[in-house]
Amino acid sequence: MTRIEVKLDALTPMPVRAFLKAHQGISNTIWKRIKNSGTFAINGIICNATQASVKDGDIITYDILRPTDIVPEDLPLDIRYEDEWLLVINKPAGQLVHPTTKESCGTVGNALMHYFTSNGEAHAFHPVHRLDRDTSGLLLIAKEPQIQYQLSPKGCKNFKREYQAIIEGTLTPPDGLIDAPIARALPSIILRKVSPKGQPARTHYRTIKQGNGLSLIELELDTGRTHQIRVHMAHLGHPLLGDDLYGGNMDYIQRQALHAFRLSFKHPMTGENLVITAPPPADFLRIAADF
Repeated sequence: MTRIEVKLDALTPMPVRAFLKAHQGISNTIWKRIKNSGTFAINGIICNATQASVKDGDIITYDILRPTDIVPEDLPLDIRYEDEWLLVINKPAGQLVHPTTKESCGTVGNALMHYFTSNGEAHAFHPVHRLDRDTSGLLLIAKEPQIQYQLSPKGCKNFKREYQAIIEGTLTPPDGLIDAPIARALPSIILRKVSPKGQPARTHYRTIKQGNGLSLIELELDTGRTHQIRVHMAHLGHPLLGDDLYGGNMDYIQRQALHAFRLSFKHPMTGENLVITAPPPADFLRIAADF
């Protein structure tokens, strides 16, 4: 059940829809779900959301939780930040973010549904972005759909995702921007490629250190295309170590050497500027320590 305390400077009542859109970032889609939920109440009294107004101090409650078929599982979770609206976890390599028809268990979604249930919280699974199965690192999850919307590319302009990766060779220049559209590499349903017919994709990169024919680099995404970093680095002729899908060297590591190490964003509810970090796992650090 979502609970919102109305805080208004003016004494004049305000239509509920206007308040929720202006002060809570509610999208039109979520508003439709709220007004049709049959659970909307002001100060504990069920009412018609489309006709209701609120004043300072009122308490709005509603429940628009969609039924979920994600099976709760007691799995480890490395939580790096949590409050009543969102949380950030450090996902291990080898774990899917969301269940699929072929793999319905063992995912981040399964673990979080168990975590929410164990804590007496009624939330659905609202990941703000995704990580590939074999990419480790920070994943941001909203506890409410309106928070997910506010942190999405449509609602948030300062959501920064930064990664570390290890490649063979040396990038020239050592720092730069890759601005290359990405499309499906048909007939494959998995592979992607750089193509003028693709969707815009921009990746900033900078070289951190080099040695033994390898480079440790940091990357920042302007866009979030499937396999974006992997495709862009392969396009430059320097695929990630361990990335067999895009031609990476498998001698050092058996998964792509890619870790989401830092998330930076403005909290949609408190306005606080958050920076959350997580160091790479042991398999990644072992390689980086050798050069």
